Amino acid sequence: MSIADRLSPLRAEAARVMQTSLRTLVADDPDRARDFALRVGPIHASFARQRYDRGALEALFALGESLDFDARLEALFAGEHVNVTEARPALHTALRSDLSGAELAASSHAVAREARVAMRAVVEAIVNSGVTDVVSVGIGGSDLGPRLAVDALSSPSSARVRVHFLSNVDGHAAQRVLASLDPSRTAALLVSKSFGTQETLLNGCVLRDWLGDDTRLYGITANIERAAQFGVPVERVLPMWDWVGGRYSMWSSVGLPIALAIGMDGFESMLEGACEMDAHVAREPVRRNLAAWHALTAVWNRNALDLASQAVLPYDDRLRLLPNYLQQLVMESLGKSARMDGSAVGVDTVPVWWGGAGTDTQHSFFQALHQGTTVVPCDFVGVVQPDAPHRDNHDALLSHLLAQSEAFANGQNSDDAHRHYPGGRPSTMFLLDALTPHALGALIALYEHSVFLQSVVWDINAFDQFGVELGKQIANRLLPAVRGEAMADDPVTRALLAEISSMR
Repeated sequence: MSIADRLSPLRAEAARVMQTSLRTLVADDPDRARDFALRVGPIHASFARQRYDRGALEALFALGESLDFDARLEALFAGEHVNVTEARPALHTALRSDLSGAELAASSHAVAREARVAMRAVVEAIVNSGVTDVVSVGIGGSDLGPRLAVDALSSPSSARVRVHFLSNVDGHAAQRVLASLDPSRTAALLVSKSFGTQETLLNGCVLRDWLGDDTRLYGITANIERAAQFGVPVERVLPMWDWVGGRYSMWSSVGLPIALAIGMDGFESMLEGACEMDAHVAREPVRRNLAAWHALTAVWNRNALDLASQAVLPYDDRLRLLPNYLQQLVMESLGKSARMDGSAVGVDTVPVWWGGAGTDTQHSFFQALHQGTTVVPCDFVGVVQPDAPHRDNHDALLSHLLAQSEAFANGQNSDDAHRHYPGGRPSTMFLLDALTPHALGALIALYEHSVFLQSVVWDINAFDQFGVELGKQIANRLLPAVRGEAMADDPVTRALLAEISSMR
Protein backbone atom coordinates (compact mmCIF):
# COMPACT_ATOMS: atom_id res chain seq x y z
CA MET A 1 0.00 0.00 0.00
CA SER A 2 1.25 3.50 -0.75
CA ILE A 3 1.76 5.85 2.18
CA ALA A 4 -0.74 8.24 0.58
CA ASP A 5 -3.40 5.53 0.58
CA ARG A 6 -2.50 4.66 4.16
CA LEU A 7 -3.12 8.26 5.21
CA SER A 8 -6.17 8.99 3.05
CA PRO A 9 -8.68 8.35 5.90
CA LEU A 10 -6.97 11.11 7.85
CA ARG A 11 -7.44 13.61 5.06
CA ALA A 12 -11.12 12.76 4.90
CA GLU A 13 -11.41 13.36 8.64
CA ALA A 14 -9.52 16.63 8.33
CA ALA A 15 -11.89 17.89 5.64
CA ARG A 16 -14.75 17.29 8.06
CA VAL A 17 -13.09 18.68 11.18
CA MET A 18 -11.89 21.86 9.49
CA GLN A 19 -15.51 22.95 9.14
CA THR A 20 -15.52 23.58 12.91
CA SER A 21 -13.33 26.08 14.75
CA LEU A 22 -10.95 24.83 17.41
CA ARG A 23 -12.73 26.99 19.96
CA THR A 24 -16.01 25.23 19.10
CA LEU A 25 -14.43 21.77 19.17
CA VAL A 26 -13.41 22.45 22.77
CA ALA A 27 -16.66 24.14 23.80
CA ASP A 28 -18.87 21.38 22.37
CA ASP A 29 -17.08 18.59 24.25
CA PRO A 30 -17.24 19.23 28.02
CA ASP A 31 -15.03 16.22 28.83
CA ARG A 32 -12.39 17.00 26.22
CA ALA A 33 -9.88 18.65 28.58
CA ARG A 34 -9.94 15.53 30.76
CA ASP A 35 -10.13 12.86 28.06
CA PHE A 36 -7.54 14.39 25.75
CA ALA A 37 -4.85 14.34 28.46
CA LEU A 38 -2.41 11.77 29.83
CA ARG A 39 -0.03 11.68 32.77
CA VAL A 40 3.16 9.62 32.78
CA GLY A 41 5.35 9.99 35.85
CA PRO A 42 6.38 13.64 36.19
CA ILE A 43 4.72 14.74 32.90
CA HIS A 44 1.14 15.86 32.32
CA ALA A 45 0.33 16.12 28.61
CA SER A 46 -2.75 17.80 27.16
CA PHE A 47 -3.79 17.40 23.53
CA ALA A 48 -7.11 19.19 24.06
CA ARG A 49 -6.04 22.08 21.82
CA GLN A 50 -5.02 19.95 18.86
CA ARG A 51 -7.32 20.42 15.88
CA TYR A 52 -9.09 17.07 15.89
CA ASP A 53 -12.26 15.72 17.47
CA ARG A 54 -13.06 12.27 18.86
CA GLY A 55 -13.85 10.86 15.44
CA ALA A 56 -10.55 12.02 13.96
CA LEU A 57 -8.69 10.80 17.02
CA GLU A 58 -10.31 7.40 16.58
CA ALA A 59 -8.97 7.32 13.00
CA LEU A 60 -5.51 8.16 14.28
CA PHE A 61 -5.60 5.39 16.88
CA ALA A 62 -6.86 2.97 14.24
CA LEU A 63 -3.87 3.88 12.09
CA GLY A 64 -1.45 3.14 14.93
CA GLU A 65 -3.15 -0.17 15.63
CA SER A 66 -3.19 -1.17 11.95
CA LEU A 67 0.57 -0.57 11.80
CA ASP A 68 1.04 -2.66 14.95
CA PHE A 69 2.84 -0.01 16.96
CA ASP A 70 3.09 -2.46 19.87
CA ALA A 71 5.04 -5.01 17.81
CA ARG A 72 7.28 -2.36 16.27
CA LEU A 73 8.18 -1.05 19.72
CA GLU A 74 8.85 -4.59 20.89
CA ALA A 75 11.27 -5.05 17.99
CA LEU A 76 13.03 -1.81 18.89
CA PHE A 77 13.44 -2.78 22.54
CA ALA A 78 14.56 -6.32 21.66
CA GLY A 79 17.41 -5.13 19.44
CA GLU A 80 16.11 -6.29 16.09
CA HIS A 81 17.70 -4.63 13.07
CA VAL A 82 15.33 -1.67 12.91
CA ASN A 83 18.17 0.31 11.32
CA VAL A 84 17.81 -1.63 8.09
CA THR A 85 20.05 0.51 5.87
CA GLU A 86 23.00 -0.11 8.19
CA ALA A 87 21.90 -3.62 9.20
CA ARG A 88 22.04 -3.08 12.94
CA PRO A 89 19.84 -2.45 15.96
CA ALA A 90 19.10 0.87 17.63
CA LEU A 91 19.48 -0.08 21.27
CA HIS A 92 19.62 3.30 22.98
CA THR A 93 16.87 2.06 25.29
CA ALA A 94 19.27 -0.64 26.59
CA LEU A 95 21.51 2.13 27.91
CA ARG A 96 18.92 2.87 30.59
CA SER A 97 16.29 0.10 30.56
CA ASP A 98 16.16 -3.68 30.88
CA LEU A 99 12.61 -4.20 29.67
CA SER A 100 13.07 -6.82 26.98
CA GLY A 101 13.60 -10.51 27.48
CA ALA A 102 15.70 -10.65 24.29
CA GLU A 103 19.27 -11.83 24.78
CA LEU A 104 20.85 -9.01 22.76
CA ALA A 105 18.98 -6.32 24.67
CA ALA A 106 19.90 -7.87 28.02
CA SER A 107 23.58 -8.22 27.12
CA SER A 108 23.70 -4.66 25.79
CA HIS A 109 22.15 -3.39 29.01
CA ALA A 110 24.78 -5.28 31.01
CA VAL A 111 27.56 -3.72 28.92
CA ALA A 112 26.05 -0.27 29.48
CA ARG A 113 25.89 -0.79 33.24
CA GLU A 114 29.52 -1.88 33.28
CA ALA A 115 30.48 1.25 31.33
CA ARG A 116 28.67 3.40 33.91
CA VAL A 117 30.89 1.95 36.64
CA ALA A 118 33.93 3.13 34.68
CA MET A 119 32.20 6.43 34.04
CA ARG A 120 31.63 6.99 37.76
CA ALA A 121 35.33 6.36 38.39
CA VAL A 122 36.29 8.94 35.75
CA VAL A 123 33.94 11.50 37.28
CA GLU A 124 35.49 11.03 40.71
CA ALA A 125 39.01 11.12 39.31
CA ILE A 126 38.40 14.42 37.50
CA VAL A 127 36.60 16.04 40.44
CA ASN A 128 39.26 14.94 42.92
CA SER A 129 42.14 16.07 40.70
CA GLY A 130 41.50 19.74 41.37
CA VAL A 131 40.11 20.37 37.89
CA THR A 132 37.65 23.27 37.96
CA ASP A 133 36.63 23.33 34.30
CA VAL A 134 36.00 20.70 31.62
CA VAL A 135 35.70 21.39 27.90
CA SER A 136 33.59 18.82 26.04
CA VAL A 137 34.53 18.68 22.36
CA GLY A 138 32.02 17.06 20.03
CA ILE A 139 29.40 17.92 17.45
CA GLY A 140 25.83 16.89 16.65
CA GLY A 141 24.69 14.03 18.81
CA SER A 142 27.94 14.14 20.75
CA ASP A 143 27.17 17.69 21.80
CA LEU A 144 23.51 18.75 21.70
CA GLY A 145 22.07 16.29 24.24
CA PRO A 146 24.73 16.79 26.93
CA ARG A 147 24.69 20.54 26.29
CA LEU A 148 20.91 20.67 26.83
CA ALA A 149 21.05 18.60 30.01
CA VAL A 150 23.95 20.52 31.55
CA ASP A 151 22.31 23.86 30.80
CA ALA A 152 18.96 22.67 32.17
CA LEU A 153 20.09 20.86 35.31
CA SER A 154 23.25 22.52 36.61
CA SER A 155 23.60 25.82 38.38
CA PRO A 156 26.64 27.89 39.39
CA SER A 157 26.06 26.94 43.02
CA SER A 158 25.56 23.21 42.47
CA ALA A 159 27.99 22.31 39.67
CA ARG A 160 30.88 20.15 40.81
CA VAL A 161 32.93 21.41 37.88
CA ARG A 162 32.09 23.97 35.24
CA VAL A 163 31.40 22.29 31.90
CA HIS A 164 31.92 24.11 28.61
CA PHE A 165 31.08 22.89 25.13
CA LEU A 166 33.02 23.33 21.91
CA SER A 167 31.43 22.06 18.70
CA ASN A 168 31.81 24.52 15.85
CA VAL A 169 34.95 24.16 13.73
CA ASP A 170 35.11 27.96 13.58
CA GLY A 171 38.29 28.95 15.43
CA HIS A 172 36.49 31.87 17.05
CA ALA A 173 34.41 29.38 19.02
CA ALA A 174 37.53 27.82 20.53
CA GLN A 175 38.98 31.24 21.23
CA ARG A 176 35.88 32.29 23.15
CA VAL A 177 35.62 29.07 25.18
CA LEU A 178 39.27 29.08 26.23
CA ALA A 179 39.65 32.81 26.88
CA SER A 180 38.68 32.68 30.56
CA LEU A 181 40.03 29.22 31.43
CA ASP A 182 43.28 28.13 33.08
CA PRO A 183 44.92 25.21 31.24
CA SER A 184 46.44 23.91 34.48
CA ARG A 185 42.96 23.45 35.97
CA THR A 186 41.08 22.34 32.85
CA ALA A 187 40.39 18.89 31.39
CA ALA A 188 39.19 18.11 27.87
CA LEU A 189 36.78 15.41 26.66
CA LEU A 190 36.93 14.46 22.99
CA VAL A 191 33.66 12.82 21.99
CA SER A 192 33.43 11.06 18.61
CA LYS A 193 32.17 7.58 17.81
CA SER A 194 34.63 7.14 14.95
CA PHE A 195 37.28 9.50 16.29
CA GLY A 196 37.47 10.73 12.73
CA THR A 197 35.05 13.68 12.80
CA GLN A 198 36.90 16.65 11.29
CA GLU A 199 35.39 19.33 13.52
CA THR A 200 36.09 17.37 16.70
CA LEU A 201 39.67 16.48 15.77
CA LEU A 202 40.55 20.03 14.75
CA ASN A 203 39.18 21.41 18.01
CA GLY A 204 40.81 18.51 19.84
CA CYS A 205 44.19 19.56 18.45
CA VAL A 206 43.56 23.09 19.69
CA LEU A 207 42.73 21.76 23.17
CA ARG A 208 45.66 19.33 23.25
CA ASP A 209 48.12 22.05 22.34
CA TRP A 210 46.52 24.52 24.76
CA LEU A 211 46.66 22.04 27.67
CA GLY A 212 50.33 21.41 27.00
CA ASP A 213 50.23 17.65 27.66
CA ASP A 214 47.81 14.71 27.66
CA THR A 215 47.41 14.26 31.41
CA ARG A 216 43.95 15.85 31.40
CA LEU A 217 42.79 14.57 28.01
CA TYR A 218 39.89 12.08 27.91
CA GLY A 219 38.15 10.33 25.05
CA ILE A 220 34.69 8.86 24.46
CA THR A 221 34.65 6.75 21.33
CA ALA A 222 34.08 3.39 19.68
CA ASN A 223 37.55 3.60 18.10
CA ILE A 224 40.03 3.27 20.97
CA GLU A 225 42.95 2.77 18.56
CA ARG A 226 42.42 6.13 16.86
CA ALA A 227 42.02 7.85 20.21
CA ALA A 228 45.33 6.39 21.35
CA GLN A 229 47.02 7.54 18.14
CA PHE A 230 45.70 11.03 18.83
CA GLY A 231 47.25 10.97 22.28
CA VAL A 232 44.45 9.91 24.61
CA PRO A 233 45.71 7.11 26.90
CA VAL A 234 43.61 3.95 26.70
CA GLU A 235 42.84 4.08 30.41
CA ARG A 236 41.14 7.47 29.89
CA VAL A 237 38.84 6.34 27.08
CA LEU A 238 35.17 5.50 27.73
CA PRO A 239 33.21 3.39 25.22
CA MET A 240 30.57 4.07 22.60
CA TRP A 241 28.91 1.39 20.45
CA ASP A 242 27.71 1.14 16.87
CA TRP A 243 24.27 0.01 18.07
CA VAL A 244 23.59 3.51 19.43
CA GLY A 245 23.18 6.45 17.06
CA GLY A 246 24.85 9.73 17.93
CA ARG A 247 21.64 11.64 18.57
CA TYR A 248 20.48 8.84 20.90
CA SER A 249 23.79 8.57 22.78
CA MET A 250 23.48 10.99 25.69
CA TRP A 251 22.42 8.04 27.90
CA SER A 252 25.85 6.44 27.39
CA SER A 253 29.36 7.62 28.27
CA VAL A 254 28.58 10.58 26.02
CA GLY A 255 26.67 11.83 29.08
CA LEU A 256 29.94 12.24 31.01
CA PRO A 257 29.65 16.07 30.87
CA ILE A 258 26.22 15.74 32.50
CA ALA A 259 27.61 13.55 35.28
CA LEU A 260 30.45 16.00 35.84
CA ALA A 261 28.04 18.91 36.10
CA ILE A 262 25.33 17.36 38.31
CA GLY A 263 27.02 14.28 39.75
CA MET A 264 26.79 10.66 38.73
CA ASP A 265 23.72 10.14 40.94
CA GLY A 266 21.97 12.94 39.06
CA PHE A 267 22.88 11.32 35.74
CA GLU A 268 21.53 7.99 36.97
CA SER A 269 18.30 9.76 37.95
CA MET A 270 17.99 11.05 34.40
CA LEU A 271 18.35 7.48 33.12
CA GLU A 272 15.65 6.37 35.57
CA GLY A 273 13.28 9.01 34.21
CA ALA A 274 13.90 7.77 30.68
CA CYS A 275 13.41 4.19 31.88
CA GLU A 276 10.04 5.12 33.37
CA MET A 277 8.96 6.51 30.00
CA ASP A 278 10.34 3.42 28.25
CA ALA A 279 8.24 1.17 30.47
CA HIS A 280 5.11 3.19 29.75
CA VAL A 281 5.69 3.21 26.00
CA ALA A 282 6.57 -0.49 25.88
CA ARG A 283 3.55 -1.66 27.89
CA GLU A 284 0.64 0.67 27.21
CA PRO A 285 -1.65 0.18 24.18
CA VAL A 286 -1.87 2.86 21.53
CA ARG A 287 -4.88 4.63 23.03
CA ARG A 288 -3.16 5.16 26.39
CA ASN A 289 0.38 5.52 25.06
CA LEU A 290 1.79 9.04 25.30
CA ALA A 291 4.44 8.53 22.62
CA ALA A 292 1.87 7.06 20.23
CA TRP A 293 -0.52 9.95 20.86
CA HIS A 294 2.25 12.51 20.25
CA ALA A 295 3.48 10.72 17.11
CA LEU A 296 0.01 10.38 15.60
CA THR A 297 -0.70 14.04 16.35
CA ALA A 298 2.47 14.97 14.48
CA VAL A 299 1.35 12.90 11.48
CA TRP A 300 -2.11 14.50 11.64
CA ASN A 301 -0.66 18.00 11.55
CA ARG A 302 1.80 17.17 8.75
CA ASN A 303 -0.29 14.99 6.44
CA ALA A 304 -3.93 15.73 7.26
CA LEU A 305 -3.64 19.48 7.89
CA ASP A 306 -0.58 20.05 5.62
CA LEU A 307 1.32 22.05 8.23
CA ALA A 308 4.98 22.32 7.27
CA SER A 309 6.48 23.73 10.46
CA GLN A 310 6.52 22.84 14.16
CA ALA A 311 7.48 25.16 17.03
CA VAL A 312 8.83 24.08 20.43
CA LEU A 313 8.19 26.67 23.12
CA PRO A 314 9.65 25.91 26.57
CA TYR A 315 8.48 28.32 29.25
CA ASP A 316 11.52 27.80 31.43
CA ASP A 317 14.81 29.47 30.59
CA ARG A 318 16.68 26.36 31.68
CA LEU A 319 15.10 24.54 28.71
CA ARG A 320 16.11 27.17 26.17
CA LEU A 321 18.24 24.60 24.31
CA LEU A 322 15.39 22.10 23.98
CA PRO A 323 14.38 23.37 20.50
CA ASN A 324 17.99 23.00 19.30
CA TYR A 325 18.19 19.46 20.62
CA LEU A 326 14.82 18.42 19.19
CA GLN A 327 15.64 20.01 15.87
CA GLN A 328 18.42 17.46 15.39
CA LEU A 329 16.60 14.53 16.97
CA VAL A 330 13.52 14.94 14.81
CA MET A 331 14.85 16.37 11.56
CA GLU A 332 17.90 14.12 11.31
CA SER A 333 15.77 11.09 12.11
CA LEU A 334 12.76 11.87 9.93
CA GLY A 335 14.23 14.02 7.16
CA LYS A 336 13.95 11.18 4.64
CA SER A 337 12.19 10.75 1.30
CA ALA A 338 12.87 7.03 0.69
CA ARG A 339 10.92 4.16 2.19
CA MET A 340 12.62 1.17 3.77
CA ASP A 341 12.64 -0.63 0.39
CA GLY A 342 14.13 2.38 -1.40
CA SER A 343 10.94 3.54 -3.10
CA ALA A 344 9.68 7.10 -2.71
CA VAL A 345 7.63 7.93 0.37
CA GLY A 346 5.24 9.91 -1.77
CA VAL A 347 3.99 12.17 1.04
CA ASP A 348 5.51 14.92 3.14
CA THR A 349 7.55 13.71 6.10
CA VAL A 350 9.21 15.82 8.78
CA PRO A 351 8.20 19.47 9.18
CA VAL A 352 10.75 22.14 10.03
CA TRP A 353 11.32 22.11 13.80
CA TRP A 354 12.35 25.33 15.50
CA GLY A 355 11.49 27.47 18.50
CA GLY A 356 12.76 29.28 21.55
CA ALA A 357 12.07 30.02 25.19
CA GLY A 358 9.12 32.12 26.37
CA THR A 359 8.67 34.90 27.28
CA ASP A 360 11.50 36.26 25.11
CA THR A 361 10.06 34.74 21.95
CA GLN A 362 6.72 36.45 22.52
CA HIS A 363 8.54 39.62 21.51
CA SER A 364 10.17 38.12 18.42
CA PHE A 365 8.30 35.57 16.29
CA PHE A 366 4.94 35.25 18.10
CA GLN A 367 3.51 38.01 15.90
CA ALA A 368 3.75 35.63 12.93
CA LEU A 369 2.32 32.74 14.95
CA HIS A 370 -0.75 34.75 15.96
CA GLN A 371 -1.52 36.73 12.80
CA GLY A 372 0.66 35.33 10.04
CA THR A 373 -0.74 33.43 7.09
CA THR A 374 0.98 30.16 8.01
CA VAL A 375 -0.40 28.04 10.83
CA VAL A 376 2.36 26.59 13.03
CA PRO A 377 1.46 23.91 15.60
CA CYS A 378 3.33 24.25 18.87
CA ASP A 379 4.58 22.08 21.71
CA PHE A 380 4.50 24.12 24.90
CA VAL A 381 6.61 22.93 27.85
CA GLY A 382 6.05 24.37 31.31
CA VAL A 383 7.47 23.63 34.76
CA VAL A 384 5.08 23.88 37.70
CA GLN A 385 7.48 24.01 40.65
CA PRO A 386 10.41 26.43 40.20
CA ASP A 387 13.82 26.23 41.81
CA ALA A 388 14.39 29.98 41.73
CA PRO A 389 13.14 31.93 44.78
CA HIS A 390 11.30 34.56 42.74
CA ARG A 391 7.70 33.31 43.03
CA ASP A 392 6.09 36.37 41.45
CA ASN A 393 8.21 35.91 38.35
CA HIS A 394 7.25 32.27 38.08
CA ASP A 395 3.55 33.00 38.50
CA ALA A 396 3.81 35.53 35.69
CA LEU A 397 5.69 33.00 33.53
CA LEU A 398 2.96 30.39 34.02
CA SER A 399 0.27 32.95 33.21
CA HIS A 400 1.99 33.69 29.90
CA LEU A 401 2.35 29.99 29.15
CA LEU A 402 -1.36 29.40 29.63
CA ALA A 403 -2.36 32.62 27.91
CA GLN A 404 -0.43 31.94 24.71
CA SER A 405 -1.87 28.45 24.34
CA GLU A 406 -5.36 29.83 24.86
CA ALA A 407 -4.82 32.75 22.48
CA PHE A 408 -3.43 30.53 19.73
CA ALA A 409 -6.45 28.26 19.97
CA ASN A 410 -9.28 30.73 20.47
CA GLY A 411 -8.10 33.92 18.81
CA GLN A 412 -10.14 37.09 19.15
CA ASN A 413 -12.57 38.76 16.77
CA SER A 414 -12.33 42.42 15.93
CA ASP A 415 -13.94 44.75 13.39
CA ASP A 416 -10.44 46.13 12.88
CA ALA A 417 -8.62 43.66 10.63
CA HIS A 418 -5.28 44.66 12.15
CA ARG A 419 -6.49 43.63 15.60
CA HIS A 420 -8.18 40.41 14.54
CA TYR A 421 -6.67 37.13 15.79
CA PRO A 422 -7.92 34.15 13.75
CA GLY A 423 -7.09 31.47 16.33
CA GLY A 424 -7.23 27.84 15.28
CA ARG A 425 -3.52 27.41 16.02
CA PRO A 426 -3.12 23.89 17.47
CA SER A 427 -0.82 23.09 20.38
CA THR A 428 0.16 20.38 22.83
CA MET A 429 0.90 21.28 26.44
CA PHE A 430 3.49 19.45 28.53
CA LEU A 431 3.63 20.31 32.23
CA LEU A 432 6.55 18.97 34.25
CA ASP A 433 6.07 18.75 38.00
CA ALA A 434 9.57 20.19 38.39
CA LEU A 435 12.69 20.35 36.24
CA THR A 436 14.60 17.44 37.74
CA PRO A 437 16.99 14.98 36.06
CA HIS A 438 14.21 12.38 36.29
CA ALA A 439 11.67 14.63 34.55
CA LEU A 440 14.09 15.71 31.82
CA GLY A 441 15.01 12.10 31.13
CA ALA A 442 11.35 11.17 30.78
CA LEU A 443 10.64 14.10 28.45
CA ILE A 444 13.54 13.35 26.11
CA ALA A 445 12.69 9.63 25.99
CA LEU A 446 9.11 10.57 25.07
CA TYR A 447 10.31 12.52 22.05
CA GLU A 448 12.65 9.67 21.03
CA HIS A 449 9.79 7.18 20.98
CA SER A 450 7.47 9.60 19.19
CA VAL A 451 10.07 10.01 16.46
CA PHE A 452 10.36 6.24 16.01
CA LEU A 453 6.60 5.79 15.74
CA GLN A 454 6.34 8.59 13.18
CA SER A 455 8.96 6.73 11.13
CA VAL A 456 6.76 3.62 11.30
CA VAL A 457 3.85 5.56 9.79
CA TRP A 458 6.01 6.89 6.95
CA ASP A 459 7.96 3.60 6.54
CA ILE A 460 11.33 5.36 6.79
CA ASN A 461 14.48 4.61 8.77
CA ALA A 462 14.78 6.89 11.79
CA PHE A 463 18.31 5.74 12.59
CA ASP A 464 20.54 6.57 9.62
CA GLN A 465 21.69 10.04 8.58
CA PHE A 466 23.32 9.75 5.18
CA GLY A 467 22.17 13.27 4.35
CA VAL A 468 24.78 14.62 6.75
CA GLU A 469 27.66 13.13 4.76
CA LEU A 470 27.56 14.71 1.28
CA GLY A 471 28.48 18.23 2.33
CA LYS A 472 31.35 16.91 4.46
CA GLN A 473 32.68 14.86 1.55
CA ILE A 474 32.67 17.91 -0.71
CA ALA A 475 34.30 20.02 2.02
CA ASN A 476 37.15 17.51 2.27
CA ARG A 477 37.67 17.75 -1.50
CA LEU A 478 37.56 21.56 -1.39
CA LEU A 479 39.98 22.06 1.50
CA PRO A 480 43.06 21.93 -0.79
CA ALA A 481 41.36 24.47 -3.07
CA VAL A 482 40.74 26.82 -0.14
CA ARG A 483 44.45 26.53 0.68
CA GLY A 484 45.37 27.40 -2.91
CA GLU A 485 46.73 23.93 -3.64
CA ALA A 486 44.09 22.77 -6.14
CA MET A 487 41.23 23.90 -8.36
CA ALA A 488 37.53 23.36 -7.72
CA ASP A 489 35.40 21.60 -10.32
CA ASP A 490 32.21 23.61 -9.85
CA PRO A 491 32.24 26.97 -11.69
CA VAL A 492 30.35 28.88 -9.00
CA THR A 493 32.66 27.50 -6.31
CA ARG A 494 35.68 28.55 -8.43
CA ALA A 495 34.32 32.10 -8.64
CA LEU A 496 33.72 32.23 -4.91
CA LEU A 497 37.22 30.90 -4.21
CA ALA A 498 38.66 33.62 -6.43
CA GLU A 499 36.75 36.21 -4.43
CA ILE A 500 38.02 34.70 -1.16
CA SER A 501 41.58 34.70 -2.51
CA SER A 502 41.34 38.37 -3.47
CA MET A 503 40.25 39.28 0.06
CA ARG A 504 43.07 37.44 1.82
